[in-house]
Amino acid sequence: MVTRRQFMQSTGAGLFLAGWPGVETYGATKNLGNIVVIMLEGGLDGLTAVPPIGDPDLVKHRENLIPSNPIKLTSLFSLHPNLRSFAGMLKDGNGAIVHATSIPYVGRSHFEGQNLMQSGGTAAYTEKTGWLGRAMAQAGVPGRALSLGMPLLIRGEGEVTTHYPANIRGTGQPSRTLIEELKMDHEGELASAFQKLIEKNTEAMSSGGSAKRRDSASLALYAGQQLKKPDGPHVAAITISGFDTHAGQGTDSGRHPELLSELDMVFRSFKQGLGSAWNKTIILTMTEFGRTVEENGSRGTDHGYGTCALLAGGLLTKPRVLSKWPGLKKRDLFERRDLASTLDYRSICASCIGAAFGLDHDVITERVFNEKSLLDLSPLLFS
Repeated sequence: MVTRRQFMQSTGAGLFLAGWPGVETYGATKNLGNIVVIMLEGGLDGLTAVPPIGDPDLVKHRENLIPSNPIKLTSLFSLHPNLRSFAGMLKDGNGAIVHATSIPYVGRSHFEGQNLMQSGGTAAYTEKTGWLGRAMAQAGVPGRALSLGMPLLIRGEGEVTTHYPANIRGTGQPSRTLIEELKMDHEGELASAFQKLIEKNTEAMSSGGSAKRRDSASLALYAGQQLKKPDGPHVAAITISGFDTHAGQGTDSGRHPELLSELDMVFRSFKQGLGSAWNKTIILTMTEFGRTVEENGSRGTDHGYGTCALLAGGLLTKPRVLSKWPGLKKRDLFERRDLASTLDYRSICASCIGAAFGLDHDVITERVFNEKSLLDLSPLLFS
């Protein structure tokens, strides 16, 4: 039987596009920028992606999880060497990092955290719409969505039609683990249908060709090309799963570093596909929570709290590393185990909405997030 953790580790990348302007609304939306959200499911370890090498307590907690040749950014922060393309964007002024941040959730459940990451709320499963869908409504971004199933992130109050192309490279046969998980969640005829699909494709699935992860870089390139079109969408969301590294997390190589390489390729592919539209685009990463500061007995990390956000795009004009660093001494950790969060992640989202869609910060905080206390980071990120 496939466990929930195995299912989360086996699912590949997914792509969602939304906000194609209709003919009657194109004039109102043609000057809007683009927002791209990269959802890193499983819990990005911010201390691996952007290690605070200048904090002397880092090595005390995780001497086996520090990359050997990080890219120095400031006296405090470095960047994992597998994020070299993103480092180039930083150097060109089209990148930014916000560290010690998190969505307002401390329960450490993947499913609750991912729900809140997409809804922008504070209580799991209470919102029927997503923060980006609500932002689209406020900005008057209309149209359909490219998606097999509409993600909560881009759901709004209005009707949105969907379509999904099957000819993107890397979108082949589903893996056996995915079909088994679907079978577990259904009964009767549907369960029987999934069982027949497993039996029919046993030989193909066991050959290994069908169990590959979806090619996230190709999905990002395709999405960028669509966002570039004058009559194309204004919103894209892509998922990369597998960050739940409880064992063998890795330093220069291993599961987390491999996923950082994949993330780096996604950034690079989006830029390539966007072309000139890069200048009106903001890309941001999101994750449900960070990971524990101290490595566990399996040279991995467990579910944590604070993490980091990576941003890229031409709407950024200067390299920035923003953080109110809480420190890594035991007394400074959240519940004496996790990196503390000193900034609500939704403040980052709100500032990105303002930059791309031109909405006033007060409108965003009140009508998108229903949280007036969110900080306006626009002067720090986009000026």
